[in-house]
Amino acid sequence: MEANDYLAIDIGGTRIKYAVLDHAGNLIEKDDVATPNESLAEFVAAVHTIVDLYRYRIKGVAISAPGKVDHRDETIYAGGALPFLDKVNLVDELQLDMPVAVENDGKAAALAELWLGNLNGIDNGAAVVLGTGVGGGLILNGRLHTGTHFQAGELSFMHRGEARFDTDSYGVVGSAVQMVSTIATIYDLPDKKDGRAVFELINKHDGPAWDVFKRYTDDLALMLLNIQAVVDLERFVIGGGITAQPIVVQTIRESYEELVARRPQVRDGFTTPEILPARFGNDANLFGALYHLLMRVNHED
Repeated sequence: MEANDYLAIDIGGTRIKYAVLDHAGNLIEKDDVATPNESLAEFVAAVHTIVDLYRYRIKGVAISAPGKVDHRDETIYAGGALPFLDKVNLVDELQLDMPVAVENDGKAAALAELWLGNLNGIDNGAAVVLGTGVGGGLILNGRLHTGTHFQAGELSFMHRGEARFDTDSYGVVGSAVQMVSTIATIYDLPDKKDGRAVFELINKHDGPAWDVFKRYTDDLALMLLNIQAVVDLERFVIGGGITAQPIVVQTIRESYEELVARRPQVRDGFTTPEILPARFGNDANLFGALYHLLMRVNHED
């Protein structure tokens, strides 16, 4: 069998998602397995098992990973929920006989939107990914902006401006997981991670659930305004599993408009960017990782 396709792997804290895609980004098949979280050796063995499923039909492996990825040598720093990935060069660890490229998960999401999604054709934009924290990627002058230290777009480290970083960073106040858990706790739901039950409450536009959710979207709108003041974007796209609920992006947009309306100097002298849902849901990192690999192979990065 001729190797014409690519394997994309998205490393998450609890699951490793993987997919076979062709050069044009058509998804052929996908699956997932539990993420080994005990040791690097166990993790590398799991990735090898996935690669072996497709070895004779793929000609490259694209990986999306948590943490900062230094593209001078593809080393990961700070592995998020997988601390054994810190200071690890996955390309060296895997020792595969085909091209391998690694990209940060938030940046991979931005690349997916730039390639085939709602940032395609946009010179200056950003993808914001809502999950356990807030990740993202900046597209400036039509290219992914990595920054001097490869950590541009690490939005969880932004600060709301109140007293304590551990409670007022956007990694906390912008956490979709934390927002869902807070509402579930208020209503004494049996499962504190039951997003579906929480959004049934939010969609009533009333009571404590709406109050918590609206504070959440107001905080995110302030973050977007601060980003906009620095880099002047055409469009934000909002992704992450939570955005499967249309009310999320809709209310973030409304919160942004309300924030601007309360500040005449901003309203009159500041252009409001578009705020849209990301095209890709939880598969964004797979597509973005592949785009990063293709650029590396074609020497376009």
